[in-house]
Amino acid sequence: MQKTLLLVDGSSYLYRAFHAMPDLRNATNQPTGAIYGMISMLRRLRSDYPSAYMACVFDAKGKTFRDDLYAEYKAQRPSMPEDLAAQIIPIHEVVRNMGWPILMVEGVEADDVIATLAVDSVKLGLKCIVSTGDKDLAQLVNQDVTLINTMTNEKLDVAGVVTKFGVPPNRIVDYLSLIGDTVDNVPGVAKVGPKTALKWLGLYDSLDGVMAHANEISGVVGENLRQALDWLPQARVLVTVKTDCDLSAHSKSITESLVAQPEDNAAMIDFFTRYGFKSWLRDATAQQAGGAEVSASEKTNVPEVSAQVAPVTVKPAVATNYETILTEAALNQWLEKIQQAELTSIDTETTSLEPMTAQLVGISLCCEVGHAAYIPVAHRYADAPEQLSRDFVLARLKSWLEDDTQRKVGQNLKYDSHIFANHGVTLRGVAHDTLLQSYVFESHKSHDMDSLAMRHLERKTISFEEVCGKGANQICFDQVDIALATNYAAEDADITLQLHQAMFPQVENDAKLLYIYKAIELPTAQVLQKIERNGVLIDAQLLATQSNQIGTRLLELEQQAYELAGQPFNLNSPKQLGEILFGKLQLPVVKKTPSGAPSTDEEVLQKLAENYPLPKVLLENRGLAKLKSTYTDKLPKMVNATTGRVHTNYAQAVAVTGRLASNDPNLQNIPIRSVEGRRIREAFVASAGSVIVSADYSQIELRIMAHISGDASLLRSFAEGEDVHRATAAEIFGITPAEVSSEQRRYAKVINFGLIYGMSAFGLAGNLGIERAAAQSYIDKYFSRYPGVAHYMAETKVKAREQGYVETVFGRRLWLAEINSSNGQRRQGAERAAINAPMQGTAADLIKLAMIAVQQWLETSSLKSKMIMQVHDELVLEVPEDELALVKQKLPELMAQVATLKVALIAEVGVGPNWDKAH
Repeated sequence: MQKTLLLVDGSSYLYRAFHAMPDLRNATNQPTGAIYGMISMLRRLRSDYPSAYMACVFDAKGKTFRDDLYAEYKAQRPSMPEDLAAQIIPIHEVVRNMGWPILMVEGVEADDVIATLAVDSVKLGLKCIVSTGDKDLAQLVNQDVTLINTMTNEKLDVAGVVTKFGVPPNRIVDYLSLIGDTVDNVPGVAKVGPKTALKWLGLYDSLDGVMAHANEISGVVGENLRQALDWLPQARVLVTVKTDCDLSAHSKSITESLVAQPEDNAAMIDFFTRYGFKSWLRDATAQQAGGAEVSASEKTNVPEVSAQVAPVTVKPAVATNYETILTEAALNQWLEKIQQAELTSIDTETTSLEPMTAQLVGISLCCEVGHAAYIPVAHRYADAPEQLSRDFVLARLKSWLEDDTQRKVGQNLKYDSHIFANHGVTLRGVAHDTLLQSYVFESHKSHDMDSLAMRHLERKTISFEEVCGKGANQICFDQVDIALATNYAAEDADITLQLHQAMFPQVENDAKLLYIYKAIELPTAQVLQKIERNGVLIDAQLLATQSNQIGTRLLELEQQAYELAGQPFNLNSPKQLGEILFGKLQLPVVKKTPSGAPSTDEEVLQKLAENYPLPKVLLENRGLAKLKSTYTDKLPKMVNATTGRVHTNYAQAVAVTGRLASNDPNLQNIPIRSVEGRRIREAFVASAGSVIVSADYSQIELRIMAHISGDASLLRSFAEGEDVHRATAAEIFGITPAEVSSEQRRYAKVINFGLIYGMSAFGLAGNLGIERAAAQSYIDKYFSRYPGVAHYMAETKVKAREQGYVETVFGRRLWLAEINSSNGQRRQGAERAAINAPMQGTAADLIKLAMIAVQQWLETSSLKSKMIMQVHDELVLEVPEDELALVKQKLPELMAQVATLKVALIAEVGVGPNWDKAH
């Protein structure tokens, strides 16, 4: 430690920190995610790698010598996000307060400064550790210089560089010159990737050797190499880091200027106060008051660089005692412990992430912070110790698992419920779920355990990749060494309990959030688990027929496209498509890609399709191809072999509005506007003797708007049973409702729903295909009829700007990170979201309450009918014919009674042999 220099690529760190938590803001709506991440990462780094000398190196403003050498250097990089730019000055401030010397040298990059310091440190007899994610710096590695990547826990010594890149450090520059560096926009040899570069360097030793033998290399790559010969020396200069930067104006010497310093506690208290880091503020204040004496366990991670330098303060980890349960006696002890516990954290380890097919590998339990146990039941690697059998463990735990009075907490217990159900156990007594606590308390942030632990506990947890590896080398959990598995799995249960203790009081202190959590989200999770297990029956043969028909139509469209283009081409190639549309056919360029090429994305084709036939054909082709690959081809392959049904997964903690997301497969995005899309729903069928029943809320968001805005005209229209779209059309066009044509009603419908989504006159004009002035006239007339709506919209924007969020009728908090952005486009987008989110969020709350009510009724009535899908504002059930009359009567009543609004809730019910006919 006394002879180590620790260098941090600060520019890399701050981008990583920002992208890890881009939406984190404090109470005054300042972006703070990058600041938070920098503090966390630097504290952890200093704890893990105590060093006598250290520096955090940032890129200086302005051009570097590489820009003068090559004008296109890094030209493709987007400008720094505004929210990150706003955090640069405070980041520099807090890094200095933390005791890190900072270096920024004009004319060169942070990499060059780091390289110079690394070389100089070796001359002084020091070891150098460089924390970065930049592959360019691998060229520095030697027996004294090591790279570490704290994001992936990767450590690169000389052997590590060879393993990762296939070449030693002294050939990294040659390797990068050949393959190019897309991050920095440095071209290599066209069509040459790592495999070819390694082959050439193996044959000819170096870049110079490859260039000298260029005439011996055949084929297209050989020709490309010969064409690049004049460029390669320039590429080599660009990817080579400077090791001789003049640092005299910035530091005297490493041993004088870069001595590690203690954190300035007083400055940190001031900083934490200004930026709203409450947990850190509490710790720093306690330390200043003399209440933070460093314990012996902490001192093992504290650098004592010299008598003059005080130790850095590191938040101590909670002492842990994690047990592996391998005997019946140990299992009995833990069974007694959890039976007496007030709350027990539980987690499962499995063979896969697929809930309907995954098998149980182990169970972890924790009912006291720091004390947890892991019960392995199916680890199958060579030399694995003897374990209690899965059947035996489940038999012993079954009564506790199924006991409603034994309160349990977990992280996404819906998944664990499936795992236990796969083995014949029904998990009951779910009192809390930390995934849902986070979702209710901070829906706009990430909710995975690793993120939660860092955010709320300031703890870095063991990642799944650290235990099982990643990519092609990842192993199944049943192959993980049990000792390692215990540390990982027991920590999960322990951290979950700690997260509950940290987060639930914050939810509990707000009556609205507590209602969302207790009355909506927790019971919804249990209903979703039942819906997912019920699954939906599909007609695979019908889908196969449809797939063949779509395939035939795709061939026809392909031929049409060839005829319109005047030649064959690859319809899926943006490059070829661009050449046809904008080169050969000379169609107008609507927008360009970041590289400057004309864009051929869907938005562009939609615009061009208004006036040209080929884009219209291409759009139809894309839509049908997606239907075929996503549904008609894929759905039959997703039928569960055991149940004969398709089982989707409903992600509950994804959309900030509270809406559910369906995946594997996604049953919520089957298009219904096209004939082919609707036909796919025909393949969703009922079993013999049953029918499909569909129930959805009528005009739910308009009704919610009427309730929230309190607009008298809108309330009256619903109270009198008027056709709201017809009434709006009559007002806008100055005619009686009886005179409204179907086209005029369509216009009014677009206006009604468009304005709910915050649509501008420009957007409305585009949707209706009319002049902007006419669209503005319609909007003005709309607001003259519904002034309460206009007042609601204006008031909502103001309130959103003041508090940074809006709420649903039930109190769900919908955060708006960009509501005070200096970027007008982002701010306007946030304002539109502020208007619409309460409607979407309230609709999401209502359908969840409906699901809960319906499921409760089905169970208490002992009916065989079952919910099989939830799609937007619709519930889909499979109902035996002898229960149909009762369900048709009761279902709309239950859905209408879940809440009392200023307007009546109405649910419409349809029945049919398949989903399409029922909808």
